[in-house]
Formats: sequence, C-alpha cells, structure tokens
Amino acid sequence: MSTWRDKLSSHPVDRAVFRKSSYSEGANGCVETCVRDSHHLIRDSKNPGRGSLTLERDVWAAVVSQIKQGAYDL
Repeated sequence: MSTWRDKLSSHPVDRAVFRKSSYSEGANGCVETCVRDSHHLIRDSKNPGRGSLTLERDVWAAVVSQIKQGAYDL
C-alpha cells in the first residue's frame, strides 16, 4: 500500500523557482510550491534548506481540493 511517505523525494531543488501564495503575507506556517516536470514540490518557507516534499500532479490536485473543501484545520 502506498502512503504519502512514498512520495518523498530528494529531487535537486537548487535551481527550482518556488513561489508563496499572495494570501500568506504576514502569516506563519506558510509553504512554497514549485512545478517541476510532472510533479509539485512543496517546502517550508521558513526553512527551505530542509528539503521538499514531491507529489505527483494528481496527488497535489487532490490535496488542494481537500483544502478548499475544509478537510484540514488550516
């Protein structure tokens, strides 16, 4: 059975261009995202050197959909 941990990767991100949502201005606990090939990379904006989580496009779309539906306490 596959879990989110199976989606962790060590993709090189040194040249990746991450962006942070304009909605996150002044907020703590923000993440940055980057599209790379067919994957979305996600990292902590306060600690970008700790690496990133790599999700396939369909997994990223499902996470975003669930967030918009209020599935998480954000």
